[in-house]
Amino acid sequence: MTLTATIPARVLVTKIGLDGHDRGSRIVAAYLRDTGMEVIYTEPWQKIDSVVALALQEDVDVIGISSLATDHLLVPKLMKALGNVDLGHIRVIVGGIVPDNEEAVLLKSGVSHVFHPGADREYIVDVVARLARDANANRSDG
Repeated sequence: MTLTATIPARVLVTKIGLDGHDRGSRIVAAYLRDTGMEVIYTEPWQKIDSVVALALQEDVDVIGISSLATDHLLVPKLMKALGNVDLGHIRVIVGGIVPDNEEAVLLKSGVSHVFHPGADREYIVDVVARLARDANANRSDG
């Protein structure tokens, strides 16, 4: 399946771990939804296996992880879990408070992009749309 103008990007916006601060993720979810993307939003405190199951069930192109504390350090485990169930085509992004040295760890684990506080709305939307197209182009079923 190839993403076209008639098939909107499907984006899962969530938080893993114990960080419950979700204002930023709700704002970004609204940005994406307002541009026509299909957004699946979860409450905070998700477990990695729940995120993987939901990504599979909802056939998402991109997973956005929001982090205010250090829960982004769980993302490498998410990347491995996605790969274990043949969902390696899904692009993962992280937004929030991520120190430079920890950003390098995330990118090395396969995260496609890290957004820092103050990232421009149009920039976020453009990057997510591009990553969704990339995910669709790299699906093993298409």
